[in-house]
Amino acid sequence: MYKKFKLKNGLKVVTHPMPGMQSVALGIWIKVGGRYESTRIKGISHFIEHMLFKGSKSFSCSKIKESIEGVGGALNGFTSEEATCYLVKIPHQHMELALNILSDMVKNPLFSPIDLEKERTVILEEIKMYKDLPHSYVHELLDGLLWPEQPLGESILGTADSVCGLKREDLIDFKAKNYIPKNIVISAAGLLDHRKLFRMIEDIFPSCSPAAPGGFEQAKENQRAPQMKLFNKDTEQTHLALGFRAFERAHPLRHALALLNIITGGNMSSRLFNEVREKRGLAYEIGSQLKRFQDTGSFVVHAGIDNKKVIDAVKVILFELKKIKDGPVTKDEFRRAKDFYLGQLSLALEDTLDNMFWIAESSIFLNKTFTLKEIIREVSGIKLGDIAKAAKLVFNDSSMNLALIGPLKESEADIRGILSIG
Repeated sequence: MYKKFKLKNGLKVVTHPMPGMQSVALGIWIKVGGRYESTRIKGISHFIEHMLFKGSKSFSCSKIKESIEGVGGALNGFTSEEATCYLVKIPHQHMELALNILSDMVKNPLFSPIDLEKERTVILEEIKMYKDLPHSYVHELLDGLLWPEQPLGESILGTADSVCGLKREDLIDFKAKNYIPKNIVISAAGLLDHRKLFRMIEDIFPSCSPAAPGGFEQAKENQRAPQMKLFNKDTEQTHLALGFRAFERAHPLRHALALLNIITGGNMSSRLFNEVREKRGLAYEIGSQLKRFQDTGSFVVHAGIDNKKVIDAVKVILFELKKIKDGPVTKDEFRRAKDFYLGQLSLALEDTLDNMFWIAESSIFLNKTFTLKEIIREVSGIKLGDIAKAAKLVFNDSSMNLALIGPLKESEADIRGILSIG
């Protein structure tokens, strides 16, 4: 049973006591990320995330790591387009230690000028690293096509220019405006005492005058025809990311789209895996995935393709998308997709860390916590016609975008000529 409460200052806490476990997963989530940034300070959320691990008022950088790892725990953090998270998975008897460390990192970071310059160099190398990884960088190119000249279409890491331009005062000011109680969700799952955790959080985050959280630039979608971005590079294989703008997190067809993703390219039984890899041998890696945001989303097909077979592979992918758009999926595909969707969710929720993610993401973005029974009921209500409706809404030339990385300069015109699914 999920338990929730809210402090007077607006901070939310959601927990899932799991008596059969020996661990606790704890996360402090802040509702701010890459799309909340202007071009000048692009990458600042990610920079702040890095800096919070470099030391706080009560814990040095080494003490943070040694305290958690010294009792068998694991510490991490990440920045996404819409959230920043600091998390620990630890043996349950050390939950208070984990909360004390994470909360001090979030409330009282040092932002040492020396560490800031060191971490700036680290992030600049991280930017270079991802550009050297074509299977990752191709998705960055695709985002730029899906949401051009918008924060959502820009790299979470920022650019070399924006990262170099960030000053200590910028980080302090951005954190002060966004790391506020109304923007924070603390989630925990595992062997825990809910009341004890509640009292600890009340002591650490006392009531204060709640500031109003900031907002982000709404996604603009003005595309009218297929677009393509080709990054010519001498690679051993061509990396492809084909994307369509899709549904926001709370869309009524969100589960239907998830089933469509599974049928299209979500596992080894999917149509794309069978047609592109198994039957024709055009790619080793082929699949699809969804991205969901508060006001938009994307459906992405990704593949690693033999350089000499790119046009053939693109043709097959587009044909399969057109086929699934124009004709109904089979009852067997539909049943297997439902079973896979719910089965994967059930397996994930056996783990304390996945449970922590599950309850936090729905709480911070949808202000609701879904039980597995609720999801089963919602998915059971999906009809075959809902899959067709989702496919027709998403798979359109007017929202098609193709990003490619590989030695393809001479093939660009030929690829552009086949970009259509009607």
